[in-house]
Amino acid sequence: MSSSEAVPVEVTSAAPGARAAVKARRDRPSAGWALLGSELSVMFRRWRTWAMLAALAAVPILIAVAVRVTGRGRGPAFLDQITSNGLFVAFTALVVCVPLFLPLTIGVVAGDTIAGEASHGTLRYLVIAPAGRLRLLAFKYAGCAVFCVAAALTVAVAGALIGAILFPIGPVTLLSGSVVSMGDAAVRLLLIALYIVVSLLGMCAIGLFLSTLTDVPVGAMAATAVLAVVSQVLDQLPQLDALHPWLFSHYWLGFADFLRAPLVWDSLVSNVWLQAGYVAVFGALAVGRFLSKDILS
Repeated sequence: MSSSEAVPVEVTSAAPGARAAVKARRDRPSAGWALLGSELSVMFRRWRTWAMLAALAAVPILIAVAVRVTGRGRGPAFLDQITSNGLFVAFTALVVCVPLFLPLTIGVVAGDTIAGEASHGTLRYLVIAPAGRLRLLAFKYAGCAVFCVAAALTVAVAGALIGAILFPIGPVTLLSGSVVSMGDAAVRLLLIALYIVVSLLGMCAIGLFLSTLTDVPVGAMAATAVLAVVSQVLDQLPQLDALHPWLFSHYWLGFADFLRAPLVWDSLVSNVWLQAGYVAVFGALAVGRFLSKDILS
């Protein structure tokens, strides 16, 4: 019996993602979507994914409870406005999560994309799907991007809900001094969440590339998270002013522009171009590495 004929037998004990990939061989037109659906299904069935989202949701809850108990709001941006309007819990939580908590969770997901499959011995089954290595890599990145959306929305929604429960809510006074309705403020909150998702796409590409370099997912996860910290540290050094606009974390906190009237889009446009550059460069590096990689597990 040839090795290609023996694959279905071997995969019966493989992970769900691998079984879906091999099954997709019988339905070539939908093979790519089967891989993407399988990737998202496996990701959101993991306890680890829900544990990370729960940890992110806990951040605004802890902030709101602390302010409610102490009655004081000194600290990160917007914290002093929480007692007068609970919607600022969401804004404050996003400011707190962007530098550390969100990069940590994204680092875990991005670093696990390829290395995690290799460590579990399922990568060789996934690459035999008719979608091929290139599309497999694209769907792994897409899965990471979807997690970015889920993570940012978790913080924003949890913050808005706990803020509405513990504090009064109403029209929001923007940084420019203008007052907008709750509906307008909710739209701005969603725009901020979208801005943060865009900000993390470059980091996803870096993590994906690092994940193709090793079969040990913990190494890729740690390296991705460390690079996020290093980028932010370098961004604070005035001696490296010329380097700052090229750091992938440079515009991470630029979403304050969405809390002004009229809306200012400059930071978003600059951020989109910067993250697109990182996605292009590290995406190309990931493709080059993965297409030439000897897959033994």
